[in-house]
Amino acid sequence: MTMLFSVLRMLDKSSSLTRPKEILKETKRTIYGKPPRHRVGAAQSFFVMSVFAAAMLAPAAWILHHLPEYRERAQQVPRT
Repeated sequence: MTMLFSVLRMLDKSSSLTRPKEILKETKRTIYGKPPRHRVGAAQSFFVMSVFAAAMLAPAAWILHHLPEYRERAQQVPRT
């Protein structure tokens, strides 16, 4: 009997994915139309954007800086 209930529960969850009206209602619940509680200042925005840019560009800069070393390693004969 519990197997039947678990199968029915699983079918009910998967069928909710095919119901666009329910998905739309669920999406509308997460959209807020009020102004923010705390204003974000220009300094905070600049700090966050600069940290994000550094996090994205630092690995690429590391690779480009060490590119000559990587090329030398590739030209060396492997040890056997």
